[in-house]
Amino acid sequence: MTPRLIVSDLDGTLLGSEHTLHASTVEVLRALVKQGHHVALASGRHFHDMKVLRDQLDIPAHLISTNGAYVHDPEGTLLAATHVDPEHAKTLINLPRPPQVRLNLYRESGWHIDAEAPHLLSLHAATGFGYEVVPPAQMDTNGVGKVLYLGDPNALKQLEAQAQKAHGDALHITYSTIDSLEIMAGGVNKGVALSSLLERLGLTPADCLAFGDNLNDTEMLDLAGEAQVMANAHPDLFDRVTDAERIGHHGEAAVAEWLKQRFGF
Repeated sequence: MTPRLIVSDLDGTLLGSEHTLHASTVEVLRALVKQGHHVALASGRHFHDMKVLRDQLDIPAHLISTNGAYVHDPEGTLLAATHVDPEHAKTLINLPRPPQVRLNLYRESGWHIDAEAPHLLSLHAATGFGYEVVPPAQMDTNGVGKVLYLGDPNALKQLEAQAQKAHGDALHITYSTIDSLEIMAGGVNKGVALSSLLERLGLTPADCLAFGDNLNDTEMLDLAGEAQVMANAHPDLFDRVTDAERIGHHGEAAVAEWLKQRFGF
């Protein structure tokens, strides 16, 4: 048997509509690991947030967190970290924005936000991960994996243009949802992180099966030998990853169902 690396995004992909793991997903991934396959979770979420979900799966999965800024092995050892340049982070913190747009920093130590936003915590209800409110003037620009703006898509488009104009290729700019603008250091994305993980495992892209639903999954899906895009995916993703197979909806455990058929369960 040729071991495979199964790598999946979380929200909108592996997780259900309540941002929790389906029982069938847990069962299938555990069975595949027992057969000798590898599993990695790849998300815009913070490592500490993702670790809770890995513990629920109870399998030795690698974690690609903060859209590829961090990679951890199954024991929780940090394998790679790439941070936004502190001066670039300062620029991003100070970009003018409407008051309703929330500014967030994902740092190694946790999640900083510029003002209370209780509605955001529902996404993390299953893991208990939460933010710390820090005024922008007091935000530490060192050790920032990701700058995240949350709010009106039109306002985010303006922020995207300003960030691109300020630092260009020194930043990697993407979206995890239409109202979530995510900015990492240049060259940081899930695909780059996945490539390094495949090399570490002694596997090739052809040995990789990837699942995703949004634009921040583009590079990861492009790299994988077998790419699957969710029925609920961002419509532009189908145009960006033209060789991908379209599968079912994340609310119906489509990843688990596809894996059952792929591996003959």
